Amino acid sequence: QVQLVESEGGLVQPGGSLRLSCAASVSIFSINHTGWYRQAPGKERELVATITRGGSANYVDSVKGRFTISRDNAKDNAKNTVYLQMNSLKPEDTAVYYCNAVNTLRVDYWGQGTQVTVSS
Repeated sequence: QVQLVESEGGLVQPGGSLRLSCAASVSIFSINHTGWYRQAPGKERELVATITRGGSANYVDSVKGRFTISRDNAKDNAKNTVYLQMNSLKPEDTAVYYCNAVNTLRVDYWGQGTQVTVSS
């Protein structure tokens, strides 16, 4: 069982930045991969970014060059947090953002979700 706790989102002006964090109850290096999804009102949940245990990152086209997924260093004591740095935010980035983890048995775990609103 993996528990995921996301940091609080918030209201950001267009062009602004926000960093989300996701703390896992286990070392992220014991998890197959972690990532962030988002769901806007009236839309399906979509993948935003993922990072594998080996450190490979992937992004949906709409956030490439603006968002960066990262994680604690393997040498850090905690080794349990994944981050999503969001820059140059746009109104269309407004959504509930969910942290996701997939373990080695391909079982999905989800955080509770955090609201990010981009508006002037």
